[in-house]
Amino acid sequence: MAMETLLAPWAAKSNESRGRLIFEPESATRTVFQRDRDRIIHSSTFRRLKHKTQVFVYHEGDHYRTRLTHSIEVSQIARALARSLRLNEDLAEALALAHDLGHPPFGHAGEAALDRAMQPYGGFDHNAQTIRLVTALEHPYAGFSGLNLCWETLEGLAKHNGPLVDAPIDSQNPPDSLPFGLKEYLRIDDLELHTWPSAEAQVAAIADDVAYNNHDIDDGLRAGLFSLEHWPRCLWFGPHWMRWMPNSPTFPKMCVSMNWCGG
Repeated sequence: MAMETLLAPWAAKSNESRGRLIFEPESATRTVFQRDRDRIIHSSTFRRLKHKTQVFVYHEGDHYRTRLTHSIEVSQIARALARSLRLNEDLAEALALAHDLGHPPFGHAGEAALDRAMQPYGGFDHNAQTIRLVTALEHPYAGFSGLNLCWETLEGLAKHNGPLVDAPIDSQNPPDSLPFGLKEYLRIDDLELHTWPSAEAQVAAIADDVAYNNHDIDDGLRAGLFSLEHWPRCLWFGPHWMRWMPNSPTFPKMCVSMNWCGG
């Protein structure tokens, strides 16, 4: 698309995509990365994030984040970062929206319990489960299993936190250290797990960190797990808080939180 001519040289270009595992004609109105984003949003897997715990279980209150609202916040931050760096916003957004699809219920505690229970079968890893969901378990199309996402989207989902192995591997005989879901897909398509992912994938990972580091504080304040009076004791927050608070002495608690957390 014309807007992509403005992207940085190191940005992912939709017309240079490695394409989809199953060939599909290109859209006249959307880039391949825009179609990936839309497929993720319309998937049943994405809708299920509504009832998955971020930190607080959803029935404790409507105002706490769920995996769904967290993913939406991550996507907004990822788009803003990508725009400022002249990266491909659509790919960054697709990766941000899908980055937590593989999480089980009950947050990280749920994943740890499931991993222990699944050790005889290779354990459980939420990033690998994301790959399984978008390549095999979703069935919205008649001609193939999965969402048939672009190579760049799958690569970013698999390794947005960095390379998973030190050197190229035999995709037909992947090492046992890799989670089952990844080994299963590598036998079909090599995601080059020894290399760093796209800049867009790295932006999505950073956006995830920014989102949860801020909204976990917001949710913790809302739940009463700590109060504003605790903040001056924090190593990083303390000095900044003491400079900022005298200018805002009468702000309501959540108003202070939103201003401090960058909402």
